[in-house]
Amino acid sequence: MKKLPRVLIVEDEPPIAELIALNLRHNGFAPVWAEDGEAAQRELDAVLPDVILLDWMLPGASGLQLARRWRADARTRGVPILMLTARGDEPDKVAGLDAGADDYVTKPFSGQELLARIRAVLRRRAPEQVADQLVVGGLALDGAAHRARWQGTELRLGPTEFRLLRYLMAHPERVHSRAQLLDRVWGDHVFIEERTVDVHIKRLREALGGAAALVETVRGAGYRLNPRALDGGREGA
Repeated sequence: MKKLPRVLIVEDEPPIAELIALNLRHNGFAPVWAEDGEAAQRELDAVLPDVILLDWMLPGASGLQLARRWRADARTRGVPILMLTARGDEPDKVAGLDAGADDYVTKPFSGQELLARIRAVLRRRAPEQVADQLVVGGLALDGAAHRARWQGTELRLGPTEFRLLRYLMAHPERVHSRAQLLDRVWGDHVFIEERTVDVHIKRLREALGGAAALVETVRGAGYRLNPRALDGGREGA
């Protein structure tokens, strides 16, 4: 029997959680409900879900705090997080992405929109197939082990940042527009804004630390990985 995708719903309002769970169950998913961060952590400790639906406003630890915690944990780092929020302003959306969310849904939302976003997040997990072993200068990436290193030191990358780095390393020197990165890295950009790319590039640079200059901004065009950026060959960053 085919395993149904497991969706952890972290939502403190039972009517909303029950409605989401019913919709998911009728559409081929296996929903699990947790009403706060503690309950969610127990579920995660027991079985990792395929996707987490995380409400922004929760009793105790907020959705933003939980997202940061789970992104910092190697075991939960690769689980896609879809933030449920009543905050529709761009600064709030960016805050959610900065905290580690892969996407967000603004309340009120339709069941069909939620399903589409969940399916899109699942499709994005491996849309671009590139070599398992990549080396660019002091950067080394092992796709099979999901590890990246800079000069031998392991980097702490979220799942989206890992895919983004993997794609850029597979195509060094080439300039990629935001739309191209959405197509190639996210895999389906129907529900994703181009601004999302900028947020993840910022997070990738922060994770790269001393190698951040390798990821260059090419004004008016997009981004590229320049292997010579740390050797005085930097252009347009």
